Amino acid sequence: MRKILFVGSEAYPFVKTGGLADVMYALPKALLKEDCDARVVIPLYGCIADKYKDEMEFLDSFWMKVGENNKDYYVGIKSLVLEGVTYYFIDNEELFSWGNPYSDMSDDLEKFIYFDKAVLAALPVIGFIPDVIHCNDWQAGLLPVYLRTLFKNTEVGQQSKVVMTVHNLRFQGIQTIGRIKYLSGLPDYVFTFDQLADYGDANMLKGGMIYSDCITTVSESYAEEIKTEEYGEGLEAVTSFHSYKLLGIVNGIDYDQYNPETDKKIFVNYNVDNAKEGKAANKAALQEELGLEVDPNKMMIGLISRLTDQKGLDLLIPIVDQMIDGNTQFVLLGTGVSDYENAFRYFEDKYRGSVSSSIMYSDERSRKIYAAADAMLVPSRFEPCGLTQLMAMRYGAAPIVRETGGLKDTVSAYNKYEGTGTGFSFEEYSPWVFLDSINLAKEIYFTQPEAWDALVRRDMEQDFSWGKAAQQYVAMYDSL
Repeated sequence: MRKILFVGSEAYPFVKTGGLADVMYALPKALLKEDCDARVVIPLYGCIADKYKDEMEFLDSFWMKVGENNKDYYVGIKSLVLEGVTYYFIDNEELFSWGNPYSDMSDDLEKFIYFDKAVLAALPVIGFIPDVIHCNDWQAGLLPVYLRTLFKNTEVGQQSKVVMTVHNLRFQGIQTIGRIKYLSGLPDYVFTFDQLADYGDANMLKGGMIYSDCITTVSESYAEEIKTEEYGEGLEAVTSFHSYKLLGIVNGIDYDQYNPETDKKIFVNYNVDNAKEGKAANKAALQEELGLEVDPNKMMIGLISRLTDQKGLDLLIPIVDQMIDGNTQFVLLGTGVSDYENAFRYFEDKYRGSVSSSIMYSDERSRKIYAAADAMLVPSRFEPCGLTQLMAMRYGAAPIVRETGGLKDTVSAYNKYEGTGTGFSFEEYSPWVFLDSINLAKEIYFTQPEAWDALVRRDMEQDFSWGKAAQQYVAMYDSL
């Protein structure tokens, strides 16, 4: 049985700020079905709910030096088994007991550098030496560096391979060389330009990528894009040089957790066979809840997103007036940049009864929107994988996406002459090209209802569960 240890900064249901938490929960669970002993380790944050802390078992503790300050740090190890997966929690009240997982970079650097070293030091104590240590994002970036330097001659250094998964290349863990060297205690020779050094600073993610045996990212297209200057975030030379060990595997979603037939958070449950009636009932209920005109003949278009530049909202703002045409409703859910928040509040006020802008995040409301909407917008400037389009298809809402990253890999463009495809897509980063895709979706919805129903069925029959991704990861592990 393959032994895999996932290392990252968050995991659902203990702590979640983004998609990484979902991956750290769902992928290990899927790997259990592929004859893997997949386990997870995260910090023991103060914000983890007491109901989980009360179930944790104390395993052991020890003291450890980390950086150049000669200070001894406490390392406590607790564990909990959830849905068959063993989770370990690294306990240090000084670093992890307060507030949320992330704060300012200075504090985050210290606690995640400590965490990376503590994980390696804890493995022989708990008696688990993995075949593969699977690191996620910059917060785990120094673990591969520690493994191949200070832990090189230990049992874990001799036996474990290491994988580095980049969920979003934009976030890299950059700080001055002096600061990271002081906090980490790593040898001088790793702080050269061909290793951690990055234009005068040190880059934790870069180090993790260089020192890992394999680099993965969350879609095939994104794996190609990050080798270019446009998407490489300053690391395109690294990704290009190490392209021989770079692999793209599309994320999945948990088909048990997100299932319109059993989802308790939506108004009316439905499946692929009664989706037309089920979605109509959900639409009517959401229209009433949000104060929209209750009308089954309106096309409802949704957008669930962080309100940031990455998400392509600068394409949407100029065309909202054209999109809201008397036959269309628009429903938004998200928070982020205040300018975008205010813009969508303005559109709600301007088109009262046709536009709803929920400037918040609510898992329950997001599911209600997926279940009610006829189409979902995902016009991202870049998108490593993207989950919105996968959720939309699962709930029978046709995605309208820009052809980038995982959006390109998961949504096939609709062909109105052949009646094929799973959504509507556009390539050029232009609001008017985006509007053309929306208008094509409207044309099919209003003038070819049978073709639209067939599109919804195709979407709901897609399989983006974690099973397929898990098999690809197992093949990658075996290749190491």
